[in-house]
Parts: sequence; structure tokens; C-alpha cells
Amino acid sequence: MTAGALARRARRERALLLLPVLVLLSLVVAVPALRVVVLGFTRTDLADGLVSSWAGLTTHARTLADGRFAAALRNTVLFTGLSVLLEVTLGTALALLLDRSFRGRGALRAVVLVPWALPTSVMALAWAWIFHDTFGMANDLLGRLGLAGEPVAWLAQPATAMAALVVADAWKTTPFVALILLAGLQGIPADVLEAARVDGAGALQRFRRITLPLLVPSFVVATLFRAIQAWGAFDIVYVMTGGGPGGSTETLALYAYQSWFRYLDFGYGAAIALQGMLLALVLAAVVVRLASRREVE
Repeated sequence: MTAGALARRARRERALLLLPVLVLLSLVVAVPALRVVVLGFTRTDLADGLVSSWAGLTTHARTLADGRFAAALRNTVLFTGLSVLLEVTLGTALALLLDRSFRGRGALRAVVLVPWALPTSVMALAWAWIFHDTFGMANDLLGRLGLAGEPVAWLAQPATAMAALVVADAWKTTPFVALILLAGLQGIPADVLEAARVDGAGALQRFRRITLPLLVPSFVVATLFRAIQAWGAFDIVYVMTGGGPGGSTETLALYAYQSWFRYLDFGYGAAIALQGMLLALVLAAVVVRLASRREVE
């Protein structure tokens, strides 16, 4: 058998081995996704028994005059920006700490990953109790330190409710950012840092001139993953605040869910989900564009 025939046979075998996976992904991912796309161009009529009729771009045009959609978009942008900024900042500090050599470093690395491994709904429920105005640990701690005279209704006020969501999300996902940045730190040649130290560069100069530029790819990956995940935040918001108070923490994902399962407006819920996905793609493109421009500079 010739080399070409062997190559063709190998390709056929690989295709046959991948076929079951492709079929499964098509059934689980592609078909539901296509269904959502089709629903996004329909109108649901409750009077006729949840009958959907073709509406074209009319369904998507509803978002332009929907103040609730605009508020949900604003909340999503705010939550994503604050969460990613806090997580990248804390993740960088944590990665630098875990990159140092000290006794018990391996155990600390394992412990740090525990928040990331916890189910988000479980973690969100725990943080909802921490920020409880009567029984929460946050108010108890502030009271013991003398920083708050009266209990703070963290989840009942718009500003503090969003802050509580950001803190809870940062607590869970900062280890993920730190893990990616730690991998980037360990890929930096030690002799480069040592040469800079011998040349008289201080710790801050080595970090600014060597470590940060070489960590740009890791920052891009961490920021991209976290921005997309935060943009689609649902479970943490649903468990901790339910979108309240007064819709001040309702995100696009939660609004799409409410349109689907509370108002049974399947077409509009699908349109919100589709527009949220398109905006997430734009966000990812912006992050990649900024990172590529940074590398060129």
C-alpha cells in the first residue's frame, strides 16, 4: 500500500472516530442553538396558545424601545467591567505570590483553587447569607470593628447589591485568573530576570519592564475568558438578588430567562439572547484588538 493510500485510510479512520462526537455535539449544541436563532425572528401569541409566527427583525427592533433591555445592558456592562478589573488585579497579585518559593506553596496552590471548584449556585447562596442584613457575617464584622453603627441592607440597595455581586464573583473566579497568570509567570525564563537584577533593576522595574510585557498573552486569555463568562452571568445574579432591587442588578442573561420562563415570550427572549451573544463577540473582538495593538507597540 502506497503512502498516499495509507494517509487517506488514516484520515477516514479519524473521521469515523470523530463522527459520534460530531453527532452528539450537533444534537446537544447545534440544534438548540439553531432553534434559538429561528425563535429570535418570531412573535409569540399567548392568546392562541403560545403560537409563534414569523416576525422578521420586528422582534429584535423591540429592544431599541425597551427601557428594561437598556437597563439590563447597562448592568451587564457594569458588572463585567468591575468584575474583570478586580479579578485581574487580585489574580496578578495572587499569581506573583504563588510563583515565589516558600514552604507549603503546593498546599496553598491547592487551597486557592477551592473557590473556583465550588458550584456557582452554592457559592452564591453562601454569599447571600454573608450579606444578609440581619444574620450576615459582613454586618457582624463591621459592627465588631466599629465601622457600621446600623446593619447595612447590602442586597436591598442598588449600589451595594451590585458591589456584593462583584465581590462574590471575584472571590470565586480570581483563582482562575491567578492560575492562568501563574502559568505565564512560570514560562518567563529565570535567566532574563536574573540578568536584569544583576544590571541593577529593582523588583518594581523588573515587573514593569520584563514581567508585564511577557505576561500580555496570559492577560489576554484570562481577560477574554472572564469577560465572556461575566457577560453571560446568570446563576450568581439569580441566586443572590434575582435581578433586584428594582431591576438594578438584572443582566441580559437574566432578562432573557425572565422573558422565556416568566412571560412565555419565547421570541423576544431568544432575541435578547442573540443580541447578548453578538455583543459578547464584539467585546471579545475589542479585547483581542487591544491586545494585538499592545503587542505591536
